[in-house]
Amino acid sequence: MNGCILPTCVETSFLSTKGKLIVPIIFGSFCSPKTEKFSEDGGNARLRYGLSSMQGWRASMEDAHTALPDLDNSTSFFGVFDGHGGKVVAKFCAKYLHTQVLKSETYLMGDLAASVQKAFFRMDEMMRGQRGWRELAVLGDKLNKFTGMIEGFIWSPRSGESANDHVDDWAFEEGPHSDFAGPTSGSTACVAIIRNNQLIVANAGDSRCVISRKGQAYNLSRDHKPELEVERERILKAGGFIHAGRVNGSLNLARAIGDMEFKQNKFLPVEKQIVTANPDINIVDLCDDDEFIVLACDGIWDCMSSQQLVDFVNEYINVEQNLSAVCERVLDRCLAPSTAGGEGCDNMTMVLVQFKKPITFATTEGEQSSSRSAEENAETETK
Repeated sequence: MNGCILPTCVETSFLSTKGKLIVPIIFGSFCSPKTEKFSEDGGNARLRYGLSSMQGWRASMEDAHTALPDLDNSTSFFGVFDGHGGKVVAKFCAKYLHTQVLKSETYLMGDLAASVQKAFFRMDEMMRGQRGWRELAVLGDKLNKFTGMIEGFIWSPRSGESANDHVDDWAFEEGPHSDFAGPTSGSTACVAIIRNNQLIVANAGDSRCVISRKGQAYNLSRDHKPELEVERERILKAGGFIHAGRVNGSLNLARAIGDMEFKQNKFLPVEKQIVTANPDINIVDLCDDDEFIVLACDGIWDCMSSQQLVDFVNEYINVEQNLSAVCERVLDRCLAPSTAGGEGCDNMTMVLVQFKKPITFATTEGEQSSSRSAEENAETETK
């Protein structure tokens, strides 16, 4: 590879494939899905991106995303977040995860992998207590939003140097929810950070990042299902169990942000809880054979394999002027004609990032020593 190193009109409900077992997923009482899409395009000298998201047959939209081509002068950040049990954790991650990457001391030292791992854990920490409850309330429905705003007015720090002037400081707040343990709902998180010719992918859950190298799809993340041996071993050691492919008979994910009911063992570190936010991290050296990456929630991957999606993108990427239009085509392709089958009925979000050539950006010595090949780290899509 030229020296490149790779690694129906009635209300319908089904049990969620990823949320709480006791809560059915309502597909609504409407005759057709909500096909309105939120789409966006952007880029810089190094890359261009397009994204699109659609509610589909679901009664509400629980996906969220982040697209920042210029996180700083040399770094881009993209992420998809698929909520379960509600939208607030996904929206919280989309709003705050990248800010925690930026403020990390390890980020300033050039260790992007360590900074993004800390940011994943930091999400769970920030969602606890009065401040966490208030922020989640503001991101929630109208009643909670109003309550959160009122409590913020009453309980937030009053000094001119308060955390509300500098959101990343996240100062402790007293209030009626000071003992809030965090949300019982949760979210997947799959993010890609691009700096110079290095790509860092961090994932917790079953959203997925795929890279196209000369038309071949390579998975840069792993779907964290409870039946995987490493996940099963951690779940059982932490005192949990797996029933019908679900953690404690409830959650069809082994890793997620939020879901605090599965993270209550005070004798274990965060990475060894029944469900953990600890991300798998993959570091790839990009080269000119690399064409694009896709980050998408499982509403896409339930309908298309990684290779099928890469083939589909390659078919239209030079036809459409905007990359968001390619994403929209994918969403339309995956949308089910009815709710009878289940697949194609989920919320859908896709981010497409195309690299501009040549990819010849220099890396620091520290970055080179920490990088690994994509062939060592990525799984070739064989479906």
